[in-house]
Amino acid sequence: MEHADLIVIGAGQSGLATAALAPRHGFARVLVLESAQQPGGAWPRYYDSLTLFSPARYSALPGMRFPGDPDRYPLRDDVIDYLHAYAERLPASVRTSTTVASVTRQDGVWRVRAEDGREFTAAAVVAATGDFGSPFLPGTPGRTEFGGRVLHAADYRSPHVFAGQRVIVVGGGNSAIQIAAELGPLADTTLATRRPVAWTPQRPLGRDLHWWLKHTRLDTAPIRRLLTKIPISVIDDGTHRAALDRHGVDRRAMFSRFTTDGVLWADGTHEPADTVVYATGYRPVFGYLTDSGALDDEGVPFHRGGMSTTVKGLGFVGMEFQRSFSSKTLRGVGRDASWLLRRLAEARR
Repeated sequence: MEHADLIVIGAGQSGLATAALAPRHGFARVLVLESAQQPGGAWPRYYDSLTLFSPARYSALPGMRFPGDPDRYPLRDDVIDYLHAYAERLPASVRTSTTVASVTRQDGVWRVRAEDGREFTAAAVVAATGDFGSPFLPGTPGRTEFGGRVLHAADYRSPHVFAGQRVIVVGGGNSAIQIAAELGPLADTTLATRRPVAWTPQRPLGRDLHWWLKHTRLDTAPIRRLLTKIPISVIDDGTHRAALDRHGVDRRAMFSRFTTDGVLWADGTHEPADTVVYATGYRPVFGYLTDSGALDDEGVPFHRGGMSTTVKGLGFVGMEFQRSFSSKTLRGVGRDASWLLRRLAEARR
């Protein structure tokens, strides 16, 4: 059995940022446990053309700038390369191919057991697996009867395999828009959403949106109040919106159900379809914490800002709206990790 001051579960952006900052808060011996064969979290599984909507200067983790032009918008592979390089510089031991099966607290010590039987102990644990590994598919009526293909954006890679098909993309966020825009030239594509798509200019008044977020401190404003006033929208410089128009990608109200060969639209119209792509986000799954007392009946953590409110020495990094609008992003996880580590260190005293 191996002991550490801190065990971080997950070597994606959240886990790597946490491990990098941990020594500053007194955690000398840090272990990062990652189920995949390499660090990088869910990034290697995203679709090929994924492009960040934050420029490189606002897409870096603590202590290492994102290489290249700071005003460019990095691609998926740029991020993967960056995370690999970041992991190599960590003041921590990263154990890949290590899937955590359970995390329990006994006699004031956290015990972490891997699926292969290895065990680790630590004074504190940070769950940084986030939710990108748990795609959410809504329970649309008739889905099991549909004879076509249904997939989540997590399983979408490129548009070429859908050439000539009738495709419906479900969702109104950035991923849905990017996928629909690149499907448009090759497939008869429709965007299905619950409400009209809201658009946010990527460079208002000549400055990138993230410059405004930083200088207005919008990210640090009370989250609950802001969520009731600011709708989630698509950040775009006009490129994707123009592509949708150019290739005839229309937007319709979400269909009411699947049929055997297509969908039934809200207005009662039936239409055949070959493929439906759900870009409907992800849900947090912390199965390894099931017996820890840290989760409610639906598996959601009891926490305040990422600090567990039911179990000592446990925290979370990388959850959506954990402390700010950027909590689940490259530019936000470092700030949340620093806040959490400071409180975990205080709890040890």
